[in-house]
Amino acid sequence: MEALLFAVVALGAIGSAIGLVVRPNPLHGALFLVGNLFCVAVLYLMLRAEFLALAQVIVYAGAIMVLFIFAIMLLIPGKTEIGPDPLRGQRRLALPLGGALGLIVVLVIARIGVARGPVPRGTDGGIGTIGRLLFTDYLLPFEITSILLLAALVGTLTLAKRRAP
Repeated sequence: MEALLFAVVALGAIGSAIGLVVRPNPLHGALFLVGNLFCVAVLYLMLRAEFLALAQVIVYAGAIMVLFIFAIMLLIPGKTEIGPDPLRGQRRLALPLGGALGLIVVLVIARIGVARGPVPRGTDGGIGTIGRLLFTDYLLPFEITSILLLAALVGTLTLAKRRAP
């Protein structure tokens, strides 16, 4: 039963990711991304990482996607999509390249196999374990990620300021 649920959720995640890339409308793409984030949250639940699943839903699928949709609707008020798609060639190339990448991933996983063993002690996915790992072993990557997000925010504000009349 667990394998069937995984297959359904994985197909949902893959389908929503493809919908995100293929749809030319940014609002539709954002909604497909919400679906993908919910599928990832279900996968976290299947891995028995309840805190990560809850954080995924609250932070990403909730707060950040509301901001994305709000920004999209604010920046494109009533704009209809007319004219040729400037990314048409890239969209046509994306599907075969994505399929090739998926095939490579499947072949690599088939070759090395999936390790199934006992879960190491202290890695239950609870808040205490995550906090301990986040502020000890993964402190530097956590801080680098925060700096990267800050740089992305500054870049976004700079680009949005240039577009304003």
